[in-house]
Amino acid sequence: MSEEDVINCTISHEIHQYVFSGVYILILLIGVPSNLYALYHAAVQLKQKNELGVYLINLTVSDLLYLASLPLWLQYIFQDDDWRHREWLCQLCGFLLYENIYVSIGFLCCVSLDRYLAVVHPLKFTSLRSMNTAWFISAFIWLKEIAVGIVFFHHKELSQTRRNQSVCFEHYPMKPWEYPINYYRFIIGFIFPLIILTISYLCVLRTVSRSAGTQPDQKIRIRQLVSSTILIFLICFSPYHMILLVRTLLERDCTFIAGIFNYYHLSLLLTSLNCLADPALYCFVSESARHGLYRVFRPVVRILFCCCHHGNVSSGNPATESHEVATEENNSHPTVMLLTHIGTASDIKTDIIGKNTILLSETVENNTERKAAKMIK
Repeated sequence: MSEEDVINCTISHEIHQYVFSGVYILILLIGVPSNLYALYHAAVQLKQKNELGVYLINLTVSDLLYLASLPLWLQYIFQDDDWRHREWLCQLCGFLLYENIYVSIGFLCCVSLDRYLAVVHPLKFTSLRSMNTAWFISAFIWLKEIAVGIVFFHHKELSQTRRNQSVCFEHYPMKPWEYPINYYRFIIGFIFPLIILTISYLCVLRTVSRSAGTQPDQKIRIRQLVSSTILIFLICFSPYHMILLVRTLLERDCTFIAGIFNYYHLSLLLTSLNCLADPALYCFVSESARHGLYRVFRPVVRILFCCCHHGNVSSGNPATESHEVATEENNSHPTVMLLTHIGTASDIKTDIIGKNTILLSETVENNTERKAAKMIK
């Protein structure tokens, strides 16, 4: 190993042994079953020809790929941060770590834009909400992140410490080639998606709040989906990118590195928590997901809340999938409708909040023109 691959700073890695090991084990124990559960409901969404399921299934696959690398990271931690496998495995694990961050951010943006088009512009841009478009966008996100990740395979990712330990994916101080990549991560990978999320969901919230005919419980559901996506983004990804920018701008000596090391690694740990947070989105998108969770946790709910269950899901109701779509009536404020798919994609029950319940036998997309003609009348 050359002199430039030796870490010149002496840094304590105790935070890995005391914090990371326990959190990683917890993420594995909860994340694997919850993401497999989410994968099932994403497959249900795909079967119903719902483009939102395409983004959700890709989000889940990204989480599962990262979870598959955690056993190697745990072994690395238990060996006192000494990587004893081949270097390409270190590069692969690091790639899966960063892939999970930016692929997750990309698909969270896709979910936000899909809800924006569904609620704010339900009769426009229908081609952008098709299955083919969703798959094309998903392929683009994966290819873009893979292309960026290939950069890591062109550089050595194993560094030697003064104690002859092989450290994986850590350079102290940063290497010159890392600076442009970090600026790219911050601007394109973080700031740009944050702007998309903020604008799209502010428009969704404004449309919902102006909807006079929407029931309060359905407004709450839409707001929960909005706020949960924003919270996942801010809590899991904001601290890491902020500290990454500070490191890139100011990191020049070992004193600074020692002072920021624990904060940087705690922020990196927060990005792993999105593997637990992402499956929670299904509770706001899919009623069948909530129904399944209710059946699993019904005994606990009865004990803690004295058999009182609040919400739209009951054990006697069939599993359904719901989506929100805004319409306008008599040129007044928009009304947000809850589109509820029962059983298969061809049986859709549309509850128009207010007075009428109309049973449709076709998909929402096939009925777009019929709804437009009905509103003109």
